[in-house]
Amino acid sequence: MQQVKVGVVGVGKLGYYHTVNYKQNPRAQLAGLYDVNLGLAKKVATEFEIPFFDSYEDLLQNVEAVSIAVPTIAHYRTAAQALEHGVHVLIEKPIATTLDEADRLIKTASQNALILQVGHIERFNAAFRALASEKLQPMFIESHRLAPFTPRGTDVAVVLDLMIHDIDLILKIVNSPIKQIDAHGVAMVSDQEDIANARIMFANGCVANLTASRISLKKMRKMRLFQKDAYITMDFSLGMGEIYRLKSLPSNQAEWETENKNETSDYFLSAWGEVVHNGVKKRIVYEKRQPEQQNALKLELQSFIEAIRNNTPPLVTGEDGRNALKVALQILEQIHTHRYEIE
Repeated sequence: MQQVKVGVVGVGKLGYYHTVNYKQNPRAQLAGLYDVNLGLAKKVATEFEIPFFDSYEDLLQNVEAVSIAVPTIAHYRTAAQALEHGVHVLIEKPIATTLDEADRLIKTASQNALILQVGHIERFNAAFRALASEKLQPMFIESHRLAPFTPRGTDVAVVLDLMIHDIDLILKIVNSPIKQIDAHGVAMVSDQEDIANARIMFANGCVANLTASRISLKKMRKMRLFQKDAYITMDFSLGMGEIYRLKSLPSNQAEWETENKNETSDYFLSAWGEVVHNGVKKRIVYEKRQPEQQNALKLELQSFIEAIRNNTPPLVTGEDGRNALKVALQILEQIHTHRYEIE
């Protein structure tokens, strides 16, 4: 089996998890680490019995691919240097801090026939994967991504730190041009917005309401979709999708039970009641979809390695990362037009 020689750049909390998962991947050869904190790099390298490098350039000379888990402000510089060295890149979200930087990374990757994958990890969450076969056509979306405060990530606003996850998912689900954005945010405990709300209106009529906070007392990572005849929820913390939908009622119970027989272990059906909808008697059916739990980061890194091995586009491309960044920056622009600050 041909292994991909991969290195990890930045071995803080997230980079450490990258290291753990690459070490366990039989199709990846973890060839080394680099961090500006050489003491930390040496400590992690010793733990995993792999090399660490005194310079980023030395690491790039010894790998085919890198995972970049450095502060956002260094994303462009670190990724550009890797791509210019002919090294495939997985970069944590956001892809960069400006659209110009994102465009240059995409162009460099394309010119050098390299994989550029962006770490929008919720694409690999079981809650999202559970609905892969579902025809999603929401007309209203509500998302909440709330977390207690930690100093990590405060170099950027909560829109780029947390909300961008939901922006990426919503753009993927709705797949329609944006007509208008309205947004508000407050900087409370850091110099950047710590809580934000955005309302996005799409050309197809869908409206998405997004809330992100890193000053909450408890965690929440949920998205709710409302579409014709169905209410769909995704709980990213539990890795679970739920669907409440209206289904036409057959002439007898036996026919109903045959039609809705539970055939898979991750699919649960239950009748919740009956209603008359447009003159037709229907039953409200509840479906719980919770696939076998898998480490989303492990799946993300496996996807990156397979894209390199097979020379195929990654699940989350540089263009996807750019699209999410563009909307995030538009939201921040709206926030800054009527910014509230607590002195």
